[in-house]
Amino acid sequence: MAAANTLQDLSSLPVTEKMSECKASLTNKPCVGKFNGKSEDKPLPSSLVVETEKPEGEKASVEVEYIESQNLNDVDDADAVLKSVLAGLDSKDWITVCDALNNVRRLSIFHKDAMLHLLEKVIPLVVNSLKNPRSAVCKTACMTSADIFSAYNDHITDLLDSLLTQLLLKSSQDKRFVCEAADKALISMTKYVSPTLLLPKLQPCLKNRNPRIRAKASLCFSRSVPRLGVEGITEYGIDKLVQAAASQLSDQLPESREAARTVLLELQTVYEKAQPLIKPETASSPEEEQQTLEAEPITWEIFCQSKLSALSAQAVLRVTNVVAVTARESLVTTGSSSSSQL
Repeated sequence: MAAANTLQDLSSLPVTEKMSECKASLTNKPCVGKFNGKSEDKPLPSSLVVETEKPEGEKASVEVEYIESQNLNDVDDADAVLKSVLAGLDSKDWITVCDALNNVRRLSIFHKDAMLHLLEKVIPLVVNSLKNPRSAVCKTACMTSADIFSAYNDHITDLLDSLLTQLLLKSSQDKRFVCEAADKALISMTKYVSPTLLLPKLQPCLKNRNPRIRAKASLCFSRSVPRLGVEGITEYGIDKLVQAAASQLSDQLPESREAARTVLLELQTVYEKAQPLIKPETASSPEEEQQTLEAEPITWEIFCQSKLSALSAQAVLRVTNVVAVTARESLVTTGSSSSSQL
């Protein structure tokens, strides 16, 4: 009688309360649940693999299969994917988002002209994926960013600010495999986006309050400056670049300081090659300009002292003249040894 009453009570419960809790076992099996009293297996897509976490986690995690760009295949129906990709990127289901991100990568590689008009809507959604708490979504978004840079180059300059900020953030303070993917995306950015357009975007990041973001921005800065070439550096303004690099010499992290040294040595070489191309600021007429050009050239030391504060100039000269200083110290040491022997 008691058993019959119990069964009657259970039958009166709503379906949501009768749903059994789906707990992952410690074996690599899909999650199984009962809905409306029926057992239902939910098979996982072939692009996913199931991995078990530590026992204390008491749940299994699903990890996306990360496909390198060269191994991606074309989509079956480009038109259909173009129509659905925005909805997929904006989905609440993270697996759907990852699939949509991979479709963006495929479209960028195989149908870049067809997706060009969607970039204005796609990139903000990629930025949202970079903010996603799931590491799998973040890494896939980083890989998507790298493919977008390589496909669209300067077409995304106007949309770059928020994407750059998130990539710098992810490359500096996330799980290691996410950081590595973000680093690759930043390398792709400095490789494919014109340095003339990219450097103005990077310079504010050199002053970010987060020292790790400053360090990553400094590395991007050091990769972009040499791509300008001698004439490009002269046109951009070698004084602006020297000032930006000098500000990183006293930075908290060694990565920033080393990147600044690399840039300053490059700029010193360019300055010595391009002196005839650098127009003096004091010349107000062609005659004065000609007289200035005929005068003795301005040395790197004088140039730094005229463009930087005393302390910054001293730091820059210490870095760029280290070879000469070392040579002089060696000569002094040798001379002292010879005198002592006499």
